[in-house]
Amino acid sequence: MSTLPAIEAPDWYETIRMGDDITLIHEPWIKPFFRCNIWHVRGRDRDLLFDTGLGHFSLRRHVPLVTERKLVCVASHTHFDHIGCHHEFPDRCVHSAEAEILADPRNEWTVADRYATDEMFDGMPEGWETTRYCILPAPAGRLLEHGDVIDLGDRAFEVIHTPGHSPGGIALYERTTGILLSGDIVYDGPLIDDVYHSDIKDYVETLLSMRDIDVSVVHGGHFPSFGKVRYRQLIGEYLAHKRQAGCHLQRSR
Repeated sequence: MSTLPAIEAPDWYETIRMGDDITLIHEPWIKPFFRCNIWHVRGRDRDLLFDTGLGHFSLRRHVPLVTERKLVCVASHTHFDHIGCHHEFPDRCVHSAEAEILADPRNEWTVADRYATDEMFDGMPEGWETTRYCILPAPAGRLLEHGDVIDLGDRAFEVIHTPGHSPGGIALYERTTGILLSGDIVYDGPLIDDVYHSDIKDYVETLLSMRDIDVSVVHGGHFPSFGKVRYRQLIGEYLAHKRQAGCHLQRSR
């Protein structure tokens, strides 16, 4: 029987202002490895919400920031810890390669069957039962492709397709500021390339293509944000590890 403290819905989410009109929304009672970073970006005409967390407690009900203005909700990819509350937002976007999963988020497709257990938590969310956890369907109104733009009026984020961790992974890059919302393709923690529908060859090719992006700050899908030097270091470490493991790396031009 769990001895973890029981956490009620009003205490589940935390918001942290990061500057540049970007706010981190996260679920601090989930262990860092499993804890999704939910990114809210304020725009002139509409706001951006990049990922929506576990979904056990309503994001709309308990985080006022996400209901203040018109908002576009984007999935970095469709693993369970990133799309739990997508159904709460009518204006939804996802890469075309994972549109089927967002519309029909079965536990075996979202890796919830592997990771969504009591072991995720430092505090047990009230009402949680592992065997009953599931994500509600959230069909996307817009399918994204590489090079598409999420326009907030005074800000524009370019879609970068980042296959590897999952086939429809994306990052969002604001060229004018160098801000990269990287999703799960690169963050300051152990990078995962061995879950359902991961592909190491794609992962390597994606990071080779991304390593020279002129970033100022990277807000990842997990763990703390970081800057350009750490960004290149993390990518270099992953590629070097795959070289040592005997993976075939194409020479970059």
